Amino acid sequence: MDLTGWLRLDWMLVAVVGGWLLIGIAGVLALRRFTFVSRVLFPAGGALGLLLFALALAAVFSTPEVAVLPIGLPSLPFHVRLDGLSAFFLMVIGAVTAGVSTFAAGYFRRAEGTPPGLLCLEYHVFLASMAMVVLADDAYAFMVMWETMALSSYFLVTANHRVAEVRRAGYIYLTMAHIGAISILLCFGVLQANTGDYTFANMRDQNLSPFWASIGFLLALLGFGAKAGLVPLHVWLPEAHPAAPSPVSALMSGVMLKTAVYGMLRVSFDLLHTRFWWWGGLLLALGLATALFGVVFAAVQVDMKRLLAYSSIENIGLIVASIGLTLIFSAYGMGALAALALTATLYHVGGHAFFKSLLFLCTGCVLHATAERSLGKLGGLIRYMPWVAWITLVGVLTSAGLPPLGGFVSEWLLLQSFLFTPGLPDALLNMLIPAAAALVALVAALAGYTMVKFFGVIFLGRPREEKLSQAHDAGGWERAGMLWLVLGCVVLGLLPVQFIQVIDPVTRQLVGVGLGQTVAAGGWLLAPISVERASYGPVIFLIGVAASFALAYLMVRGFYHGRLRRSPPWDCGFPWQTARMQDTAEGFGQPIRQIFEPFFAMRRELPTPFDSRPRYQVVVEDHFWGWIYLPLAALAERIARLVGLLQQGRISIYLLYSFATLIAVLLVVKR
Repeated sequence: MDLTGWLRLDWMLVAVVGGWLLIGIAGVLALRRFTFVSRVLFPAGGALGLLLFALALAAVFSTPEVAVLPIGLPSLPFHVRLDGLSAFFLMVIGAVTAGVSTFAAGYFRRAEGTPPGLLCLEYHVFLASMAMVVLADDAYAFMVMWETMALSSYFLVTANHRVAEVRRAGYIYLTMAHIGAISILLCFGVLQANTGDYTFANMRDQNLSPFWASIGFLLALLGFGAKAGLVPLHVWLPEAHPAAPSPVSALMSGVMLKTAVYGMLRVSFDLLHTRFWWWGGLLLALGLATALFGVVFAAVQVDMKRLLAYSSIENIGLIVASIGLTLIFSAYGMGALAALALTATLYHVGGHAFFKSLLFLCTGCVLHATAERSLGKLGGLIRYMPWVAWITLVGVLTSAGLPPLGGFVSEWLLLQSFLFTPGLPDALLNMLIPAAAALVALVAALAGYTMVKFFGVIFLGRPREEKLSQAHDAGGWERAGMLWLVLGCVVLGLLPVQFIQVIDPVTRQLVGVGLGQTVAAGGWLLAPISVERASYGPVIFLIGVAASFALAYLMVRGFYHGRLRRSPPWDCGFPWQTARMQDTAEGFGQPIRQIFEPFFAMRRELPTPFDSRPRYQVVVEDHFWGWIYLPLAALAERIARLVGLLQQGRISIYLLYSFATLIAVLLVVKR
């Protein structure tokens, strides 16, 4: 084994994962020493995240390295593997953690519902388990780390456990996490092909029949889809994100959801050798349905954290749709287009990790400054929180997919994957691919609409509550963490060619083709196929925008000589406006509610002519609760009551049950 590779792997495991665990233990030892935990331990965790990012960036270009750790069971040690795919996701984990942990150093307060040291332990165990999930090279290590990730994040979600709503959200999250884990475990059972060897190396060597390969793929889709938030397995996500502290929401949305994307890629392109076009068609359909569902629900939300949670569902849908397109191209041997779609997938993974983490941190600042999550009680905060407002604007523009920021590049590459599709051998796909491209464009437009609502209602206009005038801006630690994530959004937008060079080894590993040489030939122009077909120059675009702004500024200064005249804003001829007269979150989302009304289960409270004062309320609910989850919960409760009857008998009846069970088992074994 190459000594350098071994040292890199050993350093990553011991210095980062082990370091995070040591930080967590130190938090328990300093259980209630708030200043030490927040100002020392959390920044130390962020520094280790930055180290992980740097080491993983170097590891992307190195050869895969495998090691066996001296932990686990005697006959089941942990196997780890550092290859291009795991290194890329470690980069994402490390980069986002560096910003979120720095922010957390100034965010957490003394009365968060959990002792600061215990919160520190749960937080850093969560980080360590996510890193180990993408390093695991056998089913045993993967499942142990996967469940550790689920349990540690559950305790973080329920940090404010005294609130009944928070406990309910944690219970839903943990239930869905365990359902997904069972499915993933069954998937690994299929992939090992009855050999008894659960290492990923053994799974790669198996040649499964089309039937069993499809069963394994579908089980993986169910298990990882539950963690990612694919419709209809999404119900935990809008509940858990608002309940969790904002740094935890940032990590869950920006990073933890990506471990599910990693699992889909690992199973579909690494552990399984057989690929069928209908696998990709299924992912494409589920992804687009999830994206449209998420963005429509995000557009009508009145809780800022629920809005971002549904926005994460939308982005996960786009990522899964891109994976589906990659599978379709790969099944038909279209290597270049498969590489393009996979590049769009990975680019969106990185971009979403930065801008969605940034937006959740910004909501945390607003929440601490105003004690409000409801958009209907906010407004005008740009006056009192200018730092947070301008930083949020960067995240909003990135999330809306506007150039020259990172969100535009990934969506542009995804659209190129659709538009450059030549004639596929399947007539149905040839007909559906253009429709899917139009749906992606619709989702992108609605995402922009949602972000305008998010930023405008919170920061623009007039304050809707008197207490908002007491709002304070973010502190130094919080600003530093958010600025790091802003830097990521800007770099991914301005340097797409360089970032695609980082992605290139991953696409070559998974689909055998990369875009590195193609995009390098275009210089600073991003041309995924050729310059003649389509190209994008983010730096040129930025220079053009800056030049236009400078020209307009100079012309105004030249023609008007810097004269300034203040006048009241346009008020439609009615000068006595109040904050109640400006657009609200409900009013902003009303056109979307009207157009997509079949999506929602809505309850309306309308005023009557006899009301003493106006009242209007619309509650938007998810149909899937009534269609799937509430009936399942009622069925489970009914079965539990029936089973409970068994506990009300005598000891002789219990012995009879045991005897009958033994006889039944012996008959089955005999046969």
